[in-house]
Amino acid sequence: MKNPILLAVPFFFLLMGLEWLYGYIKKKELYRLNDTITNLSHGIGNQLFGALFKVAIVGIYYWISEHYAFFKIPFTWWSFLLCLVFFDFLFYWAHRISHESNFFWGAHVVHHQSEEYNLSVALRQSWFHNMIAFFIFLPIPFLGFDFKTFGLAAAINTISQFWIHTQTISKLPKWFEYIFNTPSHHRVHHATNPKYIDKNHGGMFIIFDRLFGTFKEEEKMEEITYGITTPLNSWNPTWGNVHYYKEMFDKAKLMTKFSDKLKLIFAKPGWLPAELGGMQPLQERSLDYQKYDADTTLTLKLYCAFQFLLTLVGSISYLSNFSHISVFYRWVFLGIIILTVMIIGAIFENKKWGNTAEFFRWLLVLAGLISFYYYWYAAWLPTMIAVCALGLVLSAAWFVFSLLSDRKNTIETSSDMV
Repeated sequence: MKNPILLAVPFFFLLMGLEWLYGYIKKKELYRLNDTITNLSHGIGNQLFGALFKVAIVGIYYWISEHYAFFKIPFTWWSFLLCLVFFDFLFYWAHRISHESNFFWGAHVVHHQSEEYNLSVALRQSWFHNMIAFFIFLPIPFLGFDFKTFGLAAAINTISQFWIHTQTISKLPKWFEYIFNTPSHHRVHHATNPKYIDKNHGGMFIIFDRLFGTFKEEEKMEEITYGITTPLNSWNPTWGNVHYYKEMFDKAKLMTKFSDKLKLIFAKPGWLPAELGGMQPLQERSLDYQKYDADTTLTLKLYCAFQFLLTLVGSISYLSNFSHISVFYRWVFLGIIILTVMIIGAIFENKKWGNTAEFFRWLLVLAGLISFYYYWYAAWLPTMIAVCALGLVLSAAWFVFSLLSDRKNTIETSSDMV
């Protein structure tokens, strides 16, 4: 079965382009290049790791449905609708637990880190959350839903949540807002305003939030601020996926009781034992708070955008041909792609190691592609060598020019300050 997310990618980018155009016309800054690329980098990683572990997860679901299902429910229109609602019910609890337990929040926090709220945020997903939360959906195969029914319900639930990540749609008709999750409801979910924290966990539907006491209406009395209460302040997607667990580890080292260290794993975010101050209060953003950014020149930003575009194309090709790639090269190309988005983030942050690492990254890309074609597509090897050589020259020229422009800009800024 084809990956529905890959099939929807052109649609996603079309809508993001229209949303950016709307903001441009209305003179609203809905997108920032560094933030958007970081969001999409998380999305790429989510799909890459998902492909690697998909066989195991799908195998578990299939094994249960074939050998331990209580019933056998064939694929029909009514079984599909029933599965769709039941899937969203389980999604609600998986999502709610991901906000109420440190272990799960450590993965899910990725989706909330962006300080913007636009359609690209929908694609900012954890690299590991699906692997640690999949067990919550095991009742579906146990009840005997056909695997096709389950897969279709999961795909529709996931894709349907894309459109709710926008500020461009206000309120919809009351009957719709009462039943379904909407941009208004989901803006509440992504807000850092204390009154909105841990509300509106629904996927497609909002009815489960209404039933279980986690619903909150969006109010227009104050501006919504987005992100997490302790800002990430980084464009590095790898750090974004592990930072919360590092914070948990640092807190655990301060605890004297082993029982408290264990409790921390599944305690509510913000919990600390009495010796460390107890439950921490929610932090509210100050009125003069400035979103995280870094002063990167336009030439470097455009260079990063171009390298990311190449990485995106390569990632789509990787995922489309995943079953035809050897296990060795699956890991090789995964490593190259993850390294690339890390370096792009470092360049956005003006980290010196990122500039140095970029030169070595080109060599890794060349070695990976040329060796792959040498062993698997020898007839195309001369063409690939020519393309890689041209790409290396152009990238090197562009990057060096960008660094020189950045250095010149820094010198001129320093002179003006003097």
